[in-house]
Amino acid sequence: MDVGAKSVIFDRSSADIDAICAVARNSFEVTIGADAIAGIEAAYACLVRHAGEGKAIYGVSTGLGAAVDTRLDLTKDSGQHRIPRPRAVGVGRFAEADQARAMMAARLARFCHGYSGVSPEVAQALAGMLNCSVHPKVPMTGSIGEADLPPLAHIALVLVGEGTAILPDGREVSGADALAAAGLAQPSFGIKDGLSLISSNAASVGLACLLLQDIRRVFEAHIGAAALSYEGFRASLDPLDPLASRLRPGPGQGDVAAAVRSLLEGGDLTKQGAARRLQDPLSLRCVPSVSGAALHALRGAWAATELELRSSDDNPSVLAAEDVVLPTGNFDPTHMVLAFDTLALALARLAAMAAERIMKLLSPGFSDLPRFLAPEGVGTNGFGALQKTVAALTAEIGHLAMPMPFAVTPVADRVEDYASLAMSVIDKTGRLVEKLRYLTAIELIVAARAVDLRGAMELGEGTKALFAAVRSIAPPLEVDRSPSNDIYALADGIAAGALIGPLLTMK
Repeated sequence: MDVGAKSVIFDRSSADIDAICAVARNSFEVTIGADAIAGIEAAYACLVRHAGEGKAIYGVSTGLGAAVDTRLDLTKDSGQHRIPRPRAVGVGRFAEADQARAMMAARLARFCHGYSGVSPEVAQALAGMLNCSVHPKVPMTGSIGEADLPPLAHIALVLVGEGTAILPDGREVSGADALAAAGLAQPSFGIKDGLSLISSNAASVGLACLLLQDIRRVFEAHIGAAALSYEGFRASLDPLDPLASRLRPGPGQGDVAAAVRSLLEGGDLTKQGAARRLQDPLSLRCVPSVSGAALHALRGAWAATELELRSSDDNPSVLAAEDVVLPTGNFDPTHMVLAFDTLALALARLAAMAAERIMKLLSPGFSDLPRFLAPEGVGTNGFGALQKTVAALTAEIGHLAMPMPFAVTPVADRVEDYASLAMSVIDKTGRLVEKLRYLTAIELIVAARAVDLRGAMELGEGTKALFAAVRSIAPPLEVDRSPSNDIYALADGIAAGALIGPLLTMK
């Protein structure tokens, strides 16, 4: 893979999360590398040769799913263009443009490994749809995570000339009209193209890439908010000492402690005797260990997703160098699902910690600041009522963190008797992250208000920049007002990665 100024070349080596996000969210142009084209051509030729020898090849010379015992006559019609039709069964909300693009980009990137048996013509047509911003209308409910058949079938229908696509000007048209409007030729389907387009967990993987970018941004904003809360609370920095991590090197603990220290560097809080207490509440004292564990979980989900991008999930796969057409179960992404389930539980713990830091800053018994950080005046409430929103968000985050069921109703005449529910896991984790983004915005507002009330105080270099970014969006609380618009605006800034620069690596 090679990433340029506004372009990505998918070759046989791999793609990564940042590349998928660049294509999906920044409309980077996609090119299939020369080595990838050669690999795709070799695999397709190998597949055609094996099929021509009369071998039973799943989905090529046989039916699909429960119809695997049905042999097909390839001399008449491969029928591959018909495969998406009965499998485009999605319902519910429709994918946003970046989500549809991420699904397509993930599928194309894995085509480029050269093991799918897709024809070069169809692979290039998928790249053309991305480059011309032809976005299939994709319902988001229907996949059970053993290959994302329904969402990918809705994408494949557009290449068949059917289904619905959304053009850059917002018009919804048929697949045939969308391809024509973009100046793209409708591709002829080869002997495995219909199956290759839909038999993959590319929808889940593409969505996972977007979600991980979102989580990374909210996680780094969360670390920044914790650092600003240290300033607002005037907390002890002893738990951030490298010696603490040396004594118990918990996963990610040293990295988080170093990130928080770097934000506070140069501020008054780093001076001897600056802390108000010898021991602070655990929501402050244990930031390195709890956030470190969440960082470890984030890195685990990141690695699991990039493993998927680096590998083939086709069934059957075509290994041209070995002259083998191999049935596999590689479309099952359970390892990735478990990583995201773990990550969701870790993020819920971050939410619980953030909620407690907010409550402590609002309590005069802990902060030595006015109750609810209220402005002067009789009957002012400050952020008192905001505690209800914090409590609601924290409860909802905890609910969304619960893992999906591991037993699912069997389908395909009970042949498909297990399901990872990958797309459902990604979807619910995305809803969790949206709520965590709001909670992090609230902590930033509350911590900034506490800093205001502390009076003359030199902030750390990093927290000073973060405080300025917060104040550019949310002005000081001089009289009671609704904080909702400030929360929305800060949450948008977090989502865009605009409030704080990268603090941590994902490796």
